Amino acid sequence: MTKGYRIQAATGIHRGDRDYQQDQVCLLHHPREEGCLLAVIADGMGGRSGGRKASDQVMLTTRQLFDRFDPEGDDPQMLLRQIVQEAHMVIKLTAVSSEQEPHSTIAAFMVRPNGDSHWIHAGDSRVYHFHNGQLVFRTMDHSYVQTLINQGEISEEEALDHPHSNILMACLGTENEPPIDLHHIRTMSQGQALMACSDGVWHYFTPEELASTITMLSPREACEFLIQKARTRAKGMGDNLSMVIVKFDPLS
Repeated sequence: MTKGYRIQAATGIHRGDRDYQQDQVCLLHHPREEGCLLAVIADGMGGRSGGRKASDQVMLTTRQLFDRFDPEGDDPQMLLRQIVQEAHMVIKLTAVSSEQEPHSTIAAFMVRPNGDSHWIHAGDSRVYHFHNGQLVFRTMDHSYVQTLINQGEISEEEALDHPHSNILMACLGTENEPPIDLHHIRTMSQGQALMACSDGVWHYFTPEELASTITMLSPREACEFLIQKARTRAKGMGDNLSMVIVKFDPLS
């Protein structure tokens, strides 16, 4: 199959105004299959070392399972489920042997050589899908304020300043099993873009701002611009920031 696009990608990460970095991001290219990539964001929580242990575990689990994945024969959604379930289990075991309560979000998407894309997420890190400068779809946060939005009690704008905006209903490492929210795009095409990011990024932008920035700039430039702009808008109160942007550009 001849793909009608070329892929450009970049990651960005910044400590923000926090004393330490608990976000993690990776963009993995499959070791044996060109054109197969996996992007993952993890936002760790649970004290200085606890949160970092949790997000580190998400990355370690991701790398181990993706290395064994066969893009042609294996089920991509099964792989994403395994990443969430295994990382969740190991993070819970870490909590038993430490004084912290390590938790982590995850937002991940895979692009395969056949042009399709599979997503999974838990918590309030997000995946966005854009096409020609417009938002097509985004994941719905597993958070208290998203529940209020879904019930029509508050707007998305009101949720940003809600006093309980940081309360998660689900993530990795809690007593409850994490949610398995999957999404599938049958065919990626030129003019489209995917972004995964932590709440330290999306909190400061409208979907329209994200869409136009990613459309106009290269992935590397967009990461740098969004981090700088989020840092300015945070006014010294910003969270850790992490993101990965993948653009599907026309063949030249």
